[in-house]
Amino acid sequence: MKIGPYDIAPNLVLAPMAGVTDKPFRMLCKRMGAGLCVSEMTTSDPRLWGTSKSLHRMDHAGEPAPVSVQIAGTDPDTMAAAARHNVGHGAQLIDINMGCPAKKVCNVWAGSALLQDEALVARICTAVANAVDVPVTLKIRTGWDRDNRNGLRIARIAEDSGIAALAVHGRTRADQYLGAAEYDTIAAIKQAVRIPVLANGDVDTAEKARDILAHTGADALMIGRAAQGRPWIFREIAHFLATGEQLPPPTPAEVRDILLGHVRHLHAFYGEQAGVRIARKHLGWYAKDRPENAGFRALVNRADDAASQIRVTTDYFDCLQAGVAPGFAPEIAPAP
Repeated sequence: MKIGPYDIAPNLVLAPMAGVTDKPFRMLCKRMGAGLCVSEMTTSDPRLWGTSKSLHRMDHAGEPAPVSVQIAGTDPDTMAAAARHNVGHGAQLIDINMGCPAKKVCNVWAGSALLQDEALVARICTAVANAVDVPVTLKIRTGWDRDNRNGLRIARIAEDSGIAALAVHGRTRADQYLGAAEYDTIAAIKQAVRIPVLANGDVDTAEKARDILAHTGADALMIGRAAQGRPWIFREIAHFLATGEQLPPPTPAEVRDILLGHVRHLHAFYGEQAGVRIARKHLGWYAKDRPENAGFRALVNRADDAASQIRVTTDYFDCLQAGVAPGFAPEIAPAP
């Protein structure tokens, strides 16, 4: 798949996820086989650009190209200014958020709430596309509720407004993340527009990735929650699509090494105190469905410094690699 001058290979894209797709996670997923990684949502409000959170989100030093930054907001001129600001700070692609269903975003008429105002969608897309000389992409849902699936009209508006590629999550705003994603709307959108279309929603196995591509005719797949704690999903799907064969799952030792590299990057990127706190959710995702994971999470969540977090994590995965049930010393064992 090609977006502007950029070849996205493989055609597997990490979805923007607030609080998840920060620079350490994006760089990890790129190493694990993602063809493109989109940043977590950044605000279009210039009053917040100098905050620690925004500065971290706008840090792209050393990040593999192309760098894609998602912006969110409701005012076309403000969104255009935000696009210019982020391009000035290293963005090579700008993504517009019209897919987030979170209440704190939709309550201010941003994210997927914008799908209710098609004229405003056109103004925002046009303003942002005209403001920068890099490709602008758009992420949407199929509509704002099941009685108002207007994704096809939004897609045509986006194409006419200069959007270079379109990612479609197969749920409405009202669906949040409940139920199963549907792909018929994505297939209809792909048939209706000439720009690249990315299918998003419940892409969680290699076989499902193959089937969604076949059903929708999409140019690429966008993967979100399935990559949490499993960044190697990109190489697994890429290998299966290329060969028809499954890669063996990573061993506990491989998972340990991937995870420790990720955690150490978080410590370095955010500083020890914040890095330890932010790493906790990732540790829980990596341990999900593994033996004694509840005990591990309870123990590692009490670690309040980098060395302790690294030690507990190493010990846990070393036990799994050795085939030994992870044990917890009585004085630090989690309560039953």
